[in-house]
Amino acid sequence: MSIVAVDSARRRLRFGTMDVNCAIGKGGLCAAADKHEGDGCTPSGSWPVRGALLRRDRLMLDVLPALPWRWTRPGDGWSDGRGDPEYNRPVRLPHGYSAETLQREDEAYDVIVVLGHNDAPPVPGAGSAIFFHCWVEARPTEGCVAIAKADMLALLPMLRSDTVMVIR
Repeated sequence: MSIVAVDSARRRLRFGTMDVNCAIGKGGLCAAADKHEGDGCTPSGSWPVRGALLRRDRLMLDVLPALPWRWTRPGDGWSDGRGDPEYNRPVRLPHGYSAETLQREDEAYDVIVVLGHNDAPPVPGAGSAIFFHCWVEARPTEGCVAIAKADMLALLPMLRSDTVMVIR
């Protein structure tokens, strides 16, 4: 198992020899048990890396990821609607419940690494779309962990199915 370590107090992410700046949620760090939809908090804990979602029209990859991955498409979304039976799951847009688009105007979701937070099974309202993604101008996220796109592209080929992100 490999570990991506997030030091939320210092806003640093370490993986192997990499040690880079990172952003966390605008609400800071919270205990996973206290996480709820829309609070802007990044949940502390150990979250398995489930796979990657990549934006084909904005990426030139020399090496494909070693973990499960797929290209995003227009209309791809992720449910954050508390009443949605597909809560915290990928969905197609338009969707009958609240969902965020995975192909954004900014670069935040050019690379999305899906973390295994609240997904086995999802508890509606306990936090959705906790991703590891590219940051936009080093701004805080809505609850995810984010790093510069260049750092993400350097790190992405090293992630494996047994990688875990530990957020403290």
